[in-house]
Amino acid sequence: MAVIRNHAKDKLKAGELALGIGIRQARTVDIAKISKVCGYDWLFIDMEHNAMSMETAVEISVAALDAGITPVVRAAGHEHFHATRPLDGGAQGVVVPHVNSAAEAQRVVSNCRYPPIGHRSVAGGAPQLEYEALPVGEFTRVQNENTLVVVMLESPEAIGNAEEIAAVEGIDVLLIGTNDLCAEMGIPGEFGHPDVERAYDRTIAACRANGKFAGLGGIYDQDLARKFVRMGARFVLAGNDLSFLMAAARGRSEFLRSISPG
Repeated sequence: MAVIRNHAKDKLKAGELALGIGIRQARTVDIAKISKVCGYDWLFIDMEHNAMSMETAVEISVAALDAGITPVVRAAGHEHFHATRPLDGGAQGVVVPHVNSAAEAQRVVSNCRYPPIGHRSVAGGAPQLEYEALPVGEFTRVQNENTLVVVMLESPEAIGNAEEIAAVEGIDVLLIGTNDLCAEMGIPGEFGHPDVERAYDRTIAACRANGKFAGLGGIYDQDLARKFVRMGARFVLAGNDLSFLMAAARGRSEFLRSISPG
């Protein structure tokens, strides 16, 4: 059976960090190979804060499969087609934003997992399986095993329900969206606030107790990232193509302008 492994999920199961790069500006498939060469394990193809078309997201996902980097799409919302269309097209994972309760997490599972775990509609011709024709039972089993289902916790309500969310069968990762969480807490941008640390501590503990993985998003300060990774965050969003491009471009222009003309 030709199965393209979900490298990010395999790394998590091995107890390693799975490092992701956000895709907001790129529109061509070479971003998959570039990201792999730069040391990343998964693409965070952002369809919540992005004008990218579904067609482009799928094209990048299929290119990522061959490049050896896991394509993960952040869905635009909670409708089933926000998740199933990229998954049918080639994504190996989906991130659903703003999940606040176990009931909402269960709906995510229902949309993203095939029976008997969920109720996702069966589509054939999967690029994740090299388009190989398989018996339906085998197809759904393998796809369920190889798909990464991530929910984002971005509010105090979500953090308060972390234990119940982590207990939902079919969820793999609880990813804290720290930027939105801070805004909802009334401490926008205060990523080092004690309440943020408590949120990570509670979520990481819930994940450990339920065999799930904790995710880190929105933290780019090196000291804070080090702290939360050492606490137990394993699914780590390192940054996005826009911020990396601007940092490198700004650094180069500042260097050249600092040179005194001869």
